[in-house]
Amino acid sequence: MARSMIQRRQDAERQRIEAYQASLRRVCAMPRPAPDFERALDEVRRGHAGMAIRDGALWRPKLKTRDPARLRLAAARYLYARYPVSAALEAIWLDRSGLDGQEIALRLAWYVAVAGGGSLYRAGANAWLSRKEVHCFLNVAGDFAFEEAFWFAIARSYTEDCGLAARLARTKIARTPRADLAFWREVSRFFCEQPTSKEEIDDLSDYIGAMRRRDKAYSLKGRTLASLNRQMSDWHRDLAAIERIEAMRRRAAARAQPAAGAPVQNNAWAGSRLQDWEWHPAPKEAKAHGEWFSIRQLKTAEDLVAESRAMHHCVSSYATKCIAGYASIWTLRRKALGKIERLLTIELDPQLRAVQVRGFGNRLATPDERKILERWAKATGVTLRD
Repeated sequence: MARSMIQRRQDAERQRIEAYQASLRRVCAMPRPAPDFERALDEVRRGHAGMAIRDGALWRPKLKTRDPARLRLAAARYLYARYPVSAALEAIWLDRSGLDGQEIALRLAWYVAVAGGGSLYRAGANAWLSRKEVHCFLNVAGDFAFEEAFWFAIARSYTEDCGLAARLARTKIARTPRADLAFWREVSRFFCEQPTSKEEIDDLSDYIGAMRRRDKAYSLKGRTLASLNRQMSDWHRDLAAIERIEAMRRRAAARAQPAAGAPVQNNAWAGSRLQDWEWHPAPKEAKAHGEWFSIRQLKTAEDLVAESRAMHHCVSSYATKCIAGYASIWTLRRKALGKIERLLTIELDPQLRAVQVRGFGNRLATPDERKILERWAKATGVTLRD
């Protein structure tokens, strides 16, 4: 039976009201739970139960917040704090993201020791900081994170300029591993003695960190800001050269892979099948105790660019020939008295003929170096040119 116009209007109105009420139910605020004070106390007691100076059962906080982090901090203050503590130390109760268990435990122990009036120096800070630096760390003023306060204290031991110390504390130096503290202390001291902008310190810290990872004996002794900037510029050019060579290698590997059916190596080209070579002179022949020589092939962009930079020649421009298999590059090195010295760079063609042999600045091989090359050639079948 057909419905009248009035009935249809009534049905439409009823549907509109139901939809409106459903919307109200969706946006209506849910009842807020009460702050979980017991949970906050349990989290704060964990690992430090016997060190509380107050009874948690008597805690009657007048807090409206439900934020677990803020509740933890309030509980920690009640249980452990006789004295005010800096925000840098209190931050461990608010945010622990990015920290491992050992670091979390250390910062919690430091907070409990300081808040209760104990000696932070005796509580373990003496492994990294002097008494003067501990005092500065505990009395840092301003919005500093834990690591920033730590490095601010170190920088203040090298400079009276609080602004410079604060600038250093907010650079990438503050994010360096504490296990390498002695080295980065020297870096901090360097920038206290030769101040510069935060941006330049960050850029130079990237370069210094890369050099430190490459050579654990790397030091800033005898260097200046100007020399560091020149070396950093060379480093950036090397990185660009490495990236260009790597791009060529990836393209060549992608073209060769379908035909050869072999997996592409991570960062090296195939190179010559000739094996690396070593020679340990007899004690009577050696010019130093433990002397030995090695000739090894360079098959990565990093090795090729490093050889070019160290030897002051253009061997890195031969990367295209190496990747295509038209040449292979080898380096002759000498080790004696714990030091490794680069002597010669050698280019071989696919028939294992020495096309070029050059030393530092493209010099020719010395008679002594020539004798080593002849010994290598005899052992491996390489052909040397006159």
